[in-house]
Amino acid sequence: MAKATKRQALGRGLSALLKETDNAATDKNAAVIVGTIIDLDLNSIEVNPYQPRTHFDEQALEELSNSIRELGVIQPITVRKTSGNRFQLVSGERRFRASKQLGNDTIPAYVRLANDQEMLEMALVENIQRKNLDPIEIALSYQRLVEEINLTQEELSIRVGKKRSTVTNYLRLLKLDPIIQTGMRDGFLSMGHGRALINIENRNEQLEIYKKIIQNKLSVRQTEELVKNLKNPDTKKSKKAKTPPYVANGIETISKYLGHKIQVTVGNNGKGKISIPFDSQEDFERIQKLIK
Repeated sequence: MAKATKRQALGRGLSALLKETDNAATDKNAAVIVGTIIDLDLNSIEVNPYQPRTHFDEQALEELSNSIRELGVIQPITVRKTSGNRFQLVSGERRFRASKQLGNDTIPAYVRLANDQEMLEMALVENIQRKNLDPIEIALSYQRLVEEINLTQEELSIRVGKKRSTVTNYLRLLKLDPIIQTGMRDGFLSMGHGRALINIENRNEQLEIYKKIIQNKLSVRQTEELVKNLKNPDTKKSKKAKTPPYVANGIETISKYLGHKIQVTVGNNGKGKISIPFDSQEDFERIQKLIK
């Protein structure tokens, strides 16, 4: 009796494979299907309890379902053999969900053996490699690898193929207030915003800046500047104190004359710059005539 190869198994059902081992023990049956790609009944597969992804975009699932309807499942899912003729997802939950949503009965799957720890590690690492995970999902996956598999950050960086500093930066995001973490998961903030906010230890202050970022659509650079000023208020005050009296006294006079509040910056060398805002072409031409 020849053992089924991956090529032979592709597109074949589980029952077809097990017929080859009618008189064999259960563990020998398992040996036949492990390491092969076979068509599995979707109802025989349970989702991965270690799946780090908790949010599945409905529109993206619909698009994937349409693709599967036209082309089929191009890349098999990966499952592990459990008891009886039952299987558990290791990776490919989006393909699994889309196939069920489409009403398919079976799905091509690569079968392997794995214990719970291996299952967790495979699922986490496989998901981390995806580019469409949000920063908090990645951070939570890193944290689980550190805590549940007892990896050091150095070992983790090797497993996921990232620099240790990158791993550290992701893990630090979990120190942010949960509201801010939710904002990052929903796409209101980037990882750059989150890294800037981490430098604020007080969570109430974090939330204040978070509101300003959302309301004013602040860039990462602007957020970093806001955090810097909050952490070093004396620096900001000292800059204002350096404005020469003759400039401070003249700002109001010039502003009244031009009809706009002007901005003046002065360097340590005494040189400075005057900025005059305008509202429209007509306003610009009005200011131009005043200056002439």
